[in-house]
Amino acid sequence: MTLLHNPVIRGFAPDPSMVRVGDWYYVATSSFEWFPTIPLHRSRDLAHWEYAGHVSGAVPGDSLAGVPDSGGIWAPSLSWDGERFWVVYSIVRSVGTPYFDTDTYVCTATQAAGPWSVPRRIASHGFDPALFHDQGRLWLLNLQNDHRPGGRRFAGIVLTELDRETLASVGDTHLLLQHERLVEGPKLLREDGRYYLVLAEGGTGFEHGVLVARSREITGPYELDDRPLLTSRDDPSLELQKAGHGELVQLPDESWVLSHLTARPLNTPEGPRCPLGRETAIQAISWDAEGWPRLRHGGVHPEVEVDIPTVPSAERVLKPESESGSKSESGRLTSPSDPLGWPWSTLRTPVDPSWADTTARPGWIRLRGRHGPESWWAHSLLARRITEHRAEAEVTVEARPGSFTQAAGLVLWYNTESHLALDLTWAEPEGEGQRGQQWRGGGRRVLSLVERDEGSTRQMAVVEVEEGESAFTIGVSITDGVARFWRLGGDGARTQVGPDLDFTRLSDDHGSKLRFTGAMAGIHAVDLVDAAFTADFRGFRLSCG
Repeated sequence: MTLLHNPVIRGFAPDPSMVRVGDWYYVATSSFEWFPTIPLHRSRDLAHWEYAGHVSGAVPGDSLAGVPDSGGIWAPSLSWDGERFWVVYSIVRSVGTPYFDTDTYVCTATQAAGPWSVPRRIASHGFDPALFHDQGRLWLLNLQNDHRPGGRRFAGIVLTELDRETLASVGDTHLLLQHERLVEGPKLLREDGRYYLVLAEGGTGFEHGVLVARSREITGPYELDDRPLLTSRDDPSLELQKAGHGELVQLPDESWVLSHLTARPLNTPEGPRCPLGRETAIQAISWDAEGWPRLRHGGVHPEVEVDIPTVPSAERVLKPESESGSKSESGRLTSPSDPLGWPWSTLRTPVDPSWADTTARPGWIRLRGRHGPESWWAHSLLARRITEHRAEAEVTVEARPGSFTQAAGLVLWYNTESHLALDLTWAEPEGEGQRGQQWRGGGRRVLSLVERDEGSTRQMAVVEVEEGESAFTIGVSITDGVARFWRLGGDGARTQVGPDLDFTRLSDDHGSKLRFTGAMAGIHAVDLVDAAFTADFRGFRLSCG
């Protein structure tokens, strides 16, 4: 038996779609507005996971410029037909509107690491598509969206056959199931002569769950189970909340597991918040006498520790780079030949040497400033996922901003509406107001701590920098939902910059708009006038746990 500790993929790894191929298990997760698109992880024992690549080229033109926060790639579904991996996903270009404006694509590859085929657009009924391979036939499942006034935005689950070669729709689209509660994220499997439809139920927040329906015919009618397979909505004391969006996978010994999303909340005066985002978990499954899947441990609640009957030989088990809760980052480490690869991520476009250069100054990352942090287009930001509630980030930055339109520093990021940044920038001479007088010369370099929350941006502190200083080590420590920024003095001592800040606002559960990602830590640079200002960074470190 293998003991796994949930979440198995920690920090911003939502909507997991899992498949077994030989001795390996693979998981694809949502990437939203972030690159690399559709991260893939793999494991031999379901307990220890490593980054295995991503679906390169998933976005036509390699650009999500202009896509709103939490838009982009939602809920990719990964499958294997015996010869190739398939991934189907929707690019959502409108968030919080009746239309969603989705484009649905399919890519294939013989290996998870790629190369992946050029995406081909298919029928786009709504988001959360999935493919089902059945006896040589290919079927597309989807949520149906009704955008009309008075319509149900979650108007049921539909099924369409696709031609395996052209991916064109074949025959009619079938309405499989409608439900009084919101259902989405359909997955289909065949077991013991029945088709089982696994559904995400109740939305993706604290009310989330997994519901199952079944039928003797693939096109229905489908009978709903009289209880959820999984949920945590009825017990706020559970360590794992938001449990839902599941997929059933059979193991080599013919036992079953359920992959699903979950979240680990922090309690705040405003209610529970999950700054780490939604994460990937796994539960053991058994089948009852009536032919329904059930959690092996009983009930409907997710467990943190789960015994899985997978015992590959010792040499085949991944040697994890970090155990859960250690101070190392999850996923593989950045290799010397790929210094800006995973675990780095970028917003709306892939990393590009035109604005992120590691060759101009060996051992440093040079960022060229572009748009400001509220841009949906061209923000020069490199960030990594925060995977534990206790974390620390630091970096050394060297730059000479000459205007308030130039800045560079360390950022805690959720989205354009919620972030915290400690930046090296320019300010007027002390005692003078903000009247644009930088063109007269003079002024001073400062460290500026800024908090952006929905509807307002606040400067929380300004610390003057000595003229002779060239490089500054700055950092942030996160404990119990509180972020404390600091700078390192010449004597090696830390000096806090500004007040304690509320890190939990960088979460799905704060604000008035839909939010689906997770908190990140990273570096950025801004130049609103010439896009020519550069800043050099070295020694970035993010430790979690």
